[in-house]
Amino acid sequence: MKITFFNDWRLGVLKGADHVVDVTAIASKGAAVAPHDLIASVIENWTSFKGPFADAVAKEAGVALSSVKLRAPLPRPQNIACMAVNYMEDGTRKEPAPINTFMKSPMSIIGPGEQMVLPDIPSTVFEGEAEIALVIGKRATNVKAADAKQYIFGYINFIDGSARGVQPAAQSFYQMKSRDTFAPIGPWIVTADEIPDPQNLQVRLWNNGVLKQNYNTSDMAHKIDRCVEFVSSIHTLAPGDIIALGTNHRGLHSFQDGDQIELEVEGGLGRLKISVRDDLKRTWARETRLERENKGLDPIANQTGGKYAKV
Repeated sequence: MKITFFNDWRLGVLKGADHVVDVTAIASKGAAVAPHDLIASVIENWTSFKGPFADAVAKEAGVALSSVKLRAPLPRPQNIACMAVNYMEDGTRKEPAPINTFMKSPMSIIGPGEQMVLPDIPSTVFEGEAEIALVIGKRATNVKAADAKQYIFGYINFIDGSARGVQPAAQSFYQMKSRDTFAPIGPWIVTADEIPDPQNLQVRLWNNGVLKQNYNTSDMAHKIDRCVEFVSSIHTLAPGDIIALGTNHRGLHSFQDGDQIELEVEGGLGRLKISVRDDLKRTWARETRLERENKGLDPIANQTGGKYAKV
C-alpha cells in the first residue's frame, strides 16, 4: 500500500497509479489530530487500519493525483537517523567504512514540489544525496539484526542535503546536515510488504533532466538489518521515525539556484520532485565527483561565482 498526505494534510492511499483515496476520517476516527501524530498512529496500529484502508480504496474512486498537492508523508518524525559512508562505491572501497550515523533535524523535512533553500554560509559546495530510507513501524530498542524486518513499516525516497566544508571541521556534521529544508522526502511511503528485496533496488537522481546518480542498493556496505540494529542500540526509535540508508557518492554534484531535482527508487516509491533556491545565485562546476576524479580534479567542486567565491 502507498500512503501519503495531500492538500490540507488529508491522509491518502493511492489507488492505481494516478488516484488517491482520502482515508483521513478512518484514521482519525473523527478527532482533530496533528498530521504527524495521525500517520504515526496509523503506522503503530497498522493491523487495525490496513483492512479498512483497503476497503475504502476498493469502494471509492478517489481523486486524480494530478489535481492535488502532495505533502511530506512524514511531516515531523521524532528521529531522522542517516547512515554515513554506507556504500562500497561500486567496488572502489576495499572494505566497508566503520558503521556510523548522524542525525538530521525534523525541521529539515520538506515534501514534493517544495524548495531546498541554500543558506547564506561559506560552504564549499551544496550537494543532495539520493537515498532510500526506511520507516520504523513500532517502538524499537536494541533490535537484533535477525529481527529487524519486524520493525520496518515501509520505505520512502529521501534526499540528504549537505553543506560541505563548513567550519570548524570538527563540528561540521550538525551544521552541514540539519539545515531547514535539507531532508526532502516522498511522494509516499510504500509498505514493506510491497518491496520483496530492498537490497536490490536501483536509485536514480536527475538534475535538470540529466541523470547524475545511478546505483543499486545491493552496493550497501552495512545492510538494512544491521543499520536497524546499530541505530536502535544507541537510542529508541518510534513509529514513523526514519533511517536514511546512505548513498553512493560518485554521482554527487553541486546543487544550485533553479535546479529541478528528481529522485526515483525502484519498487513503486514514486518520483520525488523538488527545486533548489539560492538567493545569492552562487555557482559551482557541474561535474559529478566521479567526472572530476577522472579529470584529476578535487572531487569536491569549488565555488566559481557569487558570495564567498575565492578569487
